[in-house]
Amino acid sequence: MLNFGNFFTYLMVVNIPLAIAVIFMERRNVGVTWAWLMVLLFLPAVGFVVYLVLGQNLSKKKIYKLNKRTKETMNAMIENQRREFRDNQVVFNDAAAANYADMIYMNLTSGFALYTQNNKVEIYTDGNDKFGALFDDIERASSHIHLMYYIVQNDKLGNRLLDVLASKAKQGVKVRFLVDDIGCSLLPRHFFDRLRAAGGEVAFFFPSKIPYLNIRVNYRNHRKLAIIDGQIGYIGGFNIGDEYLGQDERYGAWRDSHLRITGHAVLQMQAHYMLDWNMASSSPITRDVLELFPPTANTGNAGIQIVSSGPDQTLEQIKNAYIKMINSAKETIFIQTPYFIPDESLLTALKMAVLSGIDVRMMLPSKPDHKMVYWASYSYLGDLLSEGMKCYLYEKGFLHAKTIVVDGHVASVGTANVDIRSFKLNFEVNAILYDTETASQLKRIFEDDMKVCSELTYEAYTQRSTFHRFRESCVRLLSPIL
Repeated sequence: MLNFGNFFTYLMVVNIPLAIAVIFMERRNVGVTWAWLMVLLFLPAVGFVVYLVLGQNLSKKKIYKLNKRTKETMNAMIENQRREFRDNQVVFNDAAAANYADMIYMNLTSGFALYTQNNKVEIYTDGNDKFGALFDDIERASSHIHLMYYIVQNDKLGNRLLDVLASKAKQGVKVRFLVDDIGCSLLPRHFFDRLRAAGGEVAFFFPSKIPYLNIRVNYRNHRKLAIIDGQIGYIGGFNIGDEYLGQDERYGAWRDSHLRITGHAVLQMQAHYMLDWNMASSSPITRDVLELFPPTANTGNAGIQIVSSGPDQTLEQIKNAYIKMINSAKETIFIQTPYFIPDESLLTALKMAVLSGIDVRMMLPSKPDHKMVYWASYSYLGDLLSEGMKCYLYEKGFLHAKTIVVDGHVASVGTANVDIRSFKLNFEVNAILYDTETASQLKRIFEDDMKVCSELTYEAYTQRSTFHRFRESCVRLLSPIL
């Protein structure tokens, strides 16, 4: 009979080649490799099964497929704009934007993010205002409505949205609704029946092919986009649900950041939507392309790039944009994020900024929605507080905003948190704003939010109990895969 000692020895012997396999497959990232080795150490054999489900490398797979003509057109547009930047032919609406020409070029080269500067931007920090504007735009839609959200709840807001969409579909407006399979795992599939019955289309991103088991559970489409008639675009942190209106007692008031954009940047958002829809849907968009990319008026003067990233890419475009913004700072860096789990490159960039005398301020929620992620976030704060960074804990409700503002001249608002999951594992999309007026407004919003925050000082941070420090240190070991 096999006793426990022999069984454990057998497991460890089996675990050695599995660990070697993990080291070989994850050799590009030492931090992720060690995290998975910890899982294998504490969960022999079973850990490798977990790795096969959660640790797939999608960057080696071609998830998005473009036909030859589309690729050639896209590459030509990118190369033409790159040439304009190399030859200094770009005339900036905002003189301050010229200081970020190298950043624009980087995003253009690595993220295929065209730069447009005839856009108008409206900022929403309250869900009631954001959804009020969105519903008004949906009611006025005459051609198509494209929605993409990570979470949709079967509650008052979710059902109100479905009723409005079904009504528009009956009027002949083309309605497409893309949601993430994991984010909407608790949503009844019959929830969308009324929209389908009215002629609308619904698709799930990375749906499970096996009931109750999704082998791509670790890769989530965290993007939130709404495009109306190819003329109006929404991008930011709000999902669909009553909690985002501040009606959930657990979270209280919900503080987020979302943008309503008009101008040529909307066409970039439309392109990202089409890629995701065509990958997820059995009814890809192929024929009505001209209708989806209509002539767009010059509605404002804001310069914008729409930058996306995902596990299918070898480069972490949004993280690189964050680092480039941080490195460009001369005076201030204001960051709002619900989760703070940076990799070494971003942490080093922030340290260098603080040590260079830059006023670096970070705002986090005072109460967690995901405890392990919150503990891991706390473990990283000490590295920056000790050097002089200021940290503010939002007390009015739950802070879900994903905003970075540098020097009041350039800013980012989108779906990506300042954490490794957003950088490496999630499909994300951000608007990079090269507009002093918009960036200054976001800076003022941050300063207003500080009035309902408590400051976490380095002295208070060092007085945490031994238990809290031990808990945070343990969770930090797993931070690359949280």
